[in-house]
Amino acid sequence: MTILLLSGTAEARALAKQLAAEDIAAIASLAGATRAPVIQPIPTRIGGFGGEAGFRAYLDAAKIAAVLDATHPFAARISHRTARICAQLGVPYCQVLRPAWHPAAQDQWIPIAREEDAAEHIGGQTHVFLATGRQTLDRFANLEGRQLYCRQIDPPDQPFPFANGRYIVGRPPFTVEQEMDLFQSLKIDWLVVKNAGGETSFTKLVAARELGIPVLMIERPPQPDALCVSTVNAAMAWVRDL
Repeated sequence: MTILLLSGTAEARALAKQLAAEDIAAIASLAGATRAPVIQPIPTRIGGFGGEAGFRAYLDAAKIAAVLDATHPFAARISHRTARICAQLGVPYCQVLRPAWHPAAQDQWIPIAREEDAAEHIGGQTHVFLATGRQTLDRFANLEGRQLYCRQIDPPDQPFPFANGRYIVGRPPFTVEQEMDLFQSLKIDWLVVKNAGGETSFTKLVAARELGIPVLMIERPPQPDALCVSTVNAAMAWVRDL
């Protein structure tokens, strides 16, 4: 039995470690968005599958017995496609989806459905930290007149897509103190975040709370109608029961 672990999150790394420790045959798959990803303790493939047909062919060629989907909560397109194909092929599928964040009484969070909605809340002549990743930067094209900052892990290989923005390079995790220092040095007025959940990325939200910075929280997209667990322990229990 070989498990395909769709990776790219802290939960996926923990699952890879546990699968290796229990000597369960598994292959991790990374999309390749990061140039120097953390090395996995199980065999790892990097890059896409070549569309739906390519994914079906891979499941067959690699003799995949089950799929653990531990991708990012906003990788909904991948999750929906994977769940649908697994259901059609009769391959057991389980999504590992960490709980969403919820605001505390002191937080100033405003929920928005999509990146383009940010312009309805953020006035001009403000400094905005886009903690949303570079892949969706084009959706903030309507934030003219604001100074934009976007953090990414790898040094940029091309200019910021807008004249009013620049990249900040850094590899997580970051402490609350580091995030506060960064926000203060950049004079940040607004923080825009995807509701990814998890402990590692939550420090920026604590920093915003401490500094009184309002947050635009992009709500999660709909997830597939399939088996879903919220913890590594629950996912491993599912694997052991296969």
